[in-house]
Amino acid sequence: MAEQGIKIKNKKAAFEYHLLDVFVAGIQLQGTEIKSIREGKASLIDAYCSFFGNELFVRNMHIAEYVLGTHYNHEPKRERKLLLNRKELRKIQTKTKEKGLTIIPTLLFINEKGFAKLEIAIAKGKKLYDKRESLKTKTVKREIARRNED
Repeated sequence: MAEQGIKIKNKKAAFEYHLLDVFVAGIQLQGTEIKSIREGKASLIDAYCSFFGNELFVRNMHIAEYVLGTHYNHEPKRERKLLLNRKELRKIQTKTKEKGLTIIPTLLFINEKGFAKLEIAIAKGKKLYDKRESLKTKTVKREIARRNED
């Protein structure tokens, strides 16, 4: 299947946050949303997760409207419920009550069964000097790789 190669990353997440704990959650989607994801027309930039009651929702995740959809097409930035075990939800909720921790989506992919899954991470925001340090290490690794190629 061609759609198994779909992996939409949140590239800003690793740069802006220290990723502490990672979970894989299912997403409750409407009809045309999965078709847009299979075409790769989704974006995780500015997306975040939050609790409403005891349920976890992803907000601000953009899934483009399906081109061949009719008036039944979905809303691009609607809230989508994340599907996790009760035990995982409780663990995430207790961790995010700590100061400075948040939940961000890092990867949207389609698993081997054809279901859309969202990888979420409990993260702590980086300071400016941490961001500079990660840029330095990235450039050093790039230079080493270039020298090894020659």
